[in-house]
Amino acid sequence: MAMGTFEETVVPHLDAAFNYARWLTRDDAEAEDVVQDACVRAMRFFSSFRNDNARAWLFTIVRNTWFSRLSRHHRGVPQTIAVDSPQVVLVDDDLDPEEQLVRQHTVLRVREALEQLPGDFREVLVLREFEGLSYKEIASVVGIPVGTVMSRLARGRERLMGVLKLTASMETLR
Repeated sequence: MAMGTFEETVVPHLDAAFNYARWLTRDDAEAEDVVQDACVRAMRFFSSFRNDNARAWLFTIVRNTWFSRLSRHHRGVPQTIAVDSPQVVLVDDDLDPEEQLVRQHTVLRVREALEQLPGDFREVLVLREFEGLSYKEIASVVGIPVGTVMSRLARGRERLMGVLKLTASMETLR
């Protein structure tokens, strides 16, 4: 496969890389910094890129950049995100206003539920369900066997459903 330029190969994946970094960091500004650092690293090592999957390669660099920054700058400091922080919810113009509110509420509930999961489950769920990576790509990004990816996905989905059921029952009690 002929390799294109950095701009052709990596730049199309920057939005996805930012979304992934946001889930890792739980902070927009930190995610921007991580992606910027990851891009510098990707550019520096682009000549050694031999993979045909630039997206997974970039995600791996984003992940490694985050964990490097985390160990260097945030020793022992827990990372949190405010649940009420503004988040973009895409609106489908074909839906009536009530359906749009229901969808926005559902998206918020799923995001809140994901935030309650341990990081290893949350990470594989985000990579699979939001970023559409294959099991093999996730294994490559996270540095674990495919079987572990499958196990974490199954257990993460199970826990996510449990959290969603719990929050739904709590809402009915209000």
